[in-house]
Amino acid sequence: MVFARVLRAFGVGGPSVDTVLADPATRPGGRLHGEVRVAGGEYDVLIDNIVLALVTRAEAEDGEALLEFHRASVAGNFTLVAGAREDIPFTLAVPWETPVTHLAGKPLSGMTMGVRTELSVAKSVDQGDLDGVEVHPLPAQEMILAAFDRLGFRLRHADVERGGIYGVRQELPFYQEIEYAAPPEYTSSMDEVEVTFVADESGVEVILEFDKRGGLLSEGRDTYARHRVEHDEVAGTDWVSLVEGWVHQAVTRPSFRG
Repeated sequence: MVFARVLRAFGVGGPSVDTVLADPATRPGGRLHGEVRVAGGEYDVLIDNIVLALVTRAEAEDGEALLEFHRASVAGNFTLVAGAREDIPFTLAVPWETPVTHLAGKPLSGMTMGVRTELSVAKSVDQGDLDGVEVHPLPAQEMILAAFDRLGFRLRHADVERGGIYGVRQELPFYQEIEYAAPPEYTSSMDEVEVTFVADESGVEVILEFDKRGGLLSEGRDTYARHRVEHDEVAGTDWVSLVEGWVHQAVTRPSFRG
């Protein structure tokens, strides 16, 4: 597969590149470590640049597409001798707002995440295939999602939406929604809740969207709530009670009841 890609980008006998992650698992704000392995072809070439990019699948009004959201140059401006091999170690920072792809060790339905390697030679750029990355939740995120599960909310899927959330400071041009179906005791007030996290180095903004679909005699409604959790609060918090309080606060709000 790598060789076929090189044929398209640089011609027969050109260099090939492969990226190997030491561990594909990480967390928002974490690091990915590995090597970019570049193998020389049948002739010497000047490698202009080698770039690693984090890529996810995001939805927008015009459809769904892969979206690059973080990139870093790991090497460049060196001559790769014919037949030689260069193994280039790297450490790639993972932005705090990176979407979660795994929960309780299992993949989240709807999520795609990976590292893509770009090799630039003579102003031609080869964008390689994605090497899969597993982004596991931060402790606060994990506890909040586990609390929804304990309260009977049923996980449906997750996706990434392009755009921003009103009133929330974001570094990335998208946000993740993790959707849960409401348990029976809440279905008179809501059909589902969508959970969004916007993390930073000190804590996590938690944005909750409670959705109720309309019927023949009623209008649908969306109600929002926003909470802040600091990373250092994880150990001393009763997360089930806290999340239950968030839900109760939302459903008893006059505007929520309509």
